[in-house]
Amino acid sequence: MSFIPTTFHYNARVKQLIAILFLVGNVFAAEPLPLAKVNTLIEALGRLDPALVNSNPALKERLNQVLDAVRGEPRSVALIKKFQVPDREADLLAVAAMHPNAPAGVEAMGMVLAGNGKKAVAALLTGKDAKQAAAVARALGNSNNQKVIPLLAPLVTNAKLHVNVRKEAVKGLANFEAGAKHLLGLAKSGKLPQSAKFTASLALSTVRWPSIKAEAAKVLPPLFGANAKPLPPVAVLAKRKGDIANGAKIFLREAVQCARCHKVGDAGIEVGPALTEIGDKLPKTELYASILDPSAGISFGYEAWLVTMKDGNAAFGIIESETDDEIFVKGPTGAVTKHAKANIKSRAQQPISLMPPGLHLTLKVEELVDLIEYLSSLKKK
Repeated sequence: MSFIPTTFHYNARVKQLIAILFLVGNVFAAEPLPLAKVNTLIEALGRLDPALVNSNPALKERLNQVLDAVRGEPRSVALIKKFQVPDREADLLAVAAMHPNAPAGVEAMGMVLAGNGKKAVAALLTGKDAKQAAAVARALGNSNNQKVIPLLAPLVTNAKLHVNVRKEAVKGLANFEAGAKHLLGLAKSGKLPQSAKFTASLALSTVRWPSIKAEAAKVLPPLFGANAKPLPPVAVLAKRKGDIANGAKIFLREAVQCARCHKVGDAGIEVGPALTEIGDKLPKTELYASILDPSAGISFGYEAWLVTMKDGNAAFGIIESETDDEIFVKGPTGAVTKHAKANIKSRAQQPISLMPPGLHLTLKVEELVDLIEYLSSLKKK
């Protein structure tokens, strides 16, 4: 049986590429393709005319086999786009969710929105996987496509969603003039949730529309620091250079309480996420946000829960683990308590972070800058 298309005129190079596609493994093999073969096939496909591939069932089969092998990988986007492969919305969404800030993730989301994937996107945004929903919301905000506004806008006021999903929706809306005006309208009407106000204030303070920025400063005023003095905008604070050595001392200061919940290397107590490499994960603006309004963004897996017992007692903290019969709750001090599920009346995720608000009130502005400079310096060696 010949797989060579007969309706095209092609040179020796094209003939060689087609041969590669069928010599590298069995085109109808059910087992996954080895990585070395996948790389060779992608290179060969990248050099072929889409019309040639789409006109031949065997070549299309080989293309789909390769796409199955690289599902969720950024390089799959270029292939899907070049060959206009249908019914790959799930694959494109996987790339967008895993790489929301990368060019491939942004392009993948744009392709989904241009096709028939809006319903799938909406389902992911309100689905049970909050981490995936937040990533999809971030990809939507990065897409530079006005079509995302109706998808993101309802998330901001949906109290059933994880705070991080709503946070990404706020940040995404602020990328568009109409979205920024929507946020401003919610704030002015009193409909903007308290948990979203700091994120909205931060996002709107950096938009490129002067009138929106000025009005947002009035509707969403800056936080107050020590001595009841207004803090400079986060965008201004993030540009300041602090003292790393002094920041390290502040981190360990008892009144600031950072080391009571976070570890840096071997120092501190691990209640919240370890901060040993936090400088690689968050920019300064996000580090400021995590201190100034901890509940505006809570790390996945570190949500606070209130577990109420049948005898009236309660446990508040992070659910560290659980078995069929017991649940283990890590409280604010790092102590872990064990509770029989048979004795539990209810458990509910809390909208507030385990990290207490107002820690910045114990610091002068210069000390806050030093602390953030120190945290920003914590990177993988």
